[in-house]
Amino acid sequence: MKILVCISKTPDTTAKIAFTDNNTKFADAGVQWIINPTDEWYALVRAIELKEADASTTIHLATVGGADAEPIIRKALALGGDEAIRINVDPQDSYQTAAAIAEVAKEGGYDLILTGKETIDYNNGAVGGMLAELLDLPYVALATGLQLSGTTATIKREIEGGEETLEGTLPLVISCQKGMAEARIPNMRGIMAARTKPLKVVESSAKPLTVAAEYGLPPAKAGVKLVPADNVDELIRMLHDDARVI
Repeated sequence: MKILVCISKTPDTTAKIAFTDNNTKFADAGVQWIINPTDEWYALVRAIELKEADASTTIHLATVGGADAEPIIRKALALGGDEAIRINVDPQDSYQTAAAIAEVAKEGGYDLILTGKETIDYNNGAVGGMLAELLDLPYVALATGLQLSGTTATIKREIEGGEETLEGTLPLVISCQKGMAEARIPNMRGIMAARTKPLKVVESSAKPLTVAAEYGLPPAKAGVKLVPADNVDELIRMLHDDARVI
């Protein structure tokens, strides 16, 4: 079986975010980049578990980005990917990302394509569905469990008030969230092996459908106002007149 895992480069959650070029681009200076957590912890690790259960399985990684994404890809290879593909595009929207990956996926003949549920920078959760549409494949979003029996996949996902179990025939596109797998840490053997694993760079003709007109930071939080415990009238006045919540 051939599995393609989509990997995104995202800023660490502790990074200080700023913008440049009239607030139309992220300022990269000083930002620590990591593998998007849901891509790593759930999609990639579940693919590794499937490979451990079937040694004939191969795992390919795909990321869309420039050369600065290669350290991220190498870490994913150290975790357990077999080879990686970097699509040499600076993606401007979810569609361009999905279309670029679709070009690779069409050539690869993959049985299973896994993504994280969303990236932690944009939180769109759109790439998996777009990718499935471009490949004309069934899609299951927000999966919490995946089991394979031959070419039949049994997928669990959370729904309002409960859990849904689905069955489908490979090939499939699945986005993964918490519950799909447990996070792993690369070991030294994996880190050393990752240096020699194939990392292919390809070009893409994919074009964006949208561009960012402007980015902005959320408004600064106001200071905390303390009210003495015995001054209930003042608390009610503040909630009514200042916060306007009652």
